[in-house]
Amino acid sequence: MSERSTRHATFVIERTYAASPARVFKAWADPKAKARWFADPDEREAKYELDFRVGGREVNRGGPPGGPVYTYDARYQDIVPDERIVYTYDMHLDQKRISVSLATVELNPAGAGTRLVFTEQAVFLDGLDNALDREHGIGDLLDKLDAALRRETAKETKR
Repeated sequence: MSERSTRHATFVIERTYAASPARVFKAWADPKAKARWFADPDEREAKYELDFRVGGREVNRGGPPGGPVYTYDARYQDIVPDERIVYTYDMHLDQKRISVSLATVELNPAGAGTRLVFTEQAVFLDGLDNALDREHGIGDLLDKLDAALRRETAKETKR
């Protein structure tokens, strides 16, 4: 049997987007919009579902060919349109829970854009995940969100 352990961590990531808080919020709230930056349909065992409401669930599962399957399983705890999203989530590696987190997304007007503040408080279980890797992964997702917002703006500009 493996040794049991817990490691607690909190990290904050800030990003500024050239989009209004309403557009950034929609990118989190609309299932099709969020799937464009949050899910990878080409992964093995890919599954993505979003029920964006207080008490609603979000599941994102997948993994590389021949590699482990990761499952993100979230519940929305508090939603204030265009301002705040609070959710809890578990991460699993294959069938083993590797972390439990509380995440807060704050959307603040910043000129014509939005300053997003993402705060995560997590417990990492049994040495199977860590704060540095998680912070890097969340940063990558927030960069993908920026790219999705820019693509949407470019499409609107062409119309």
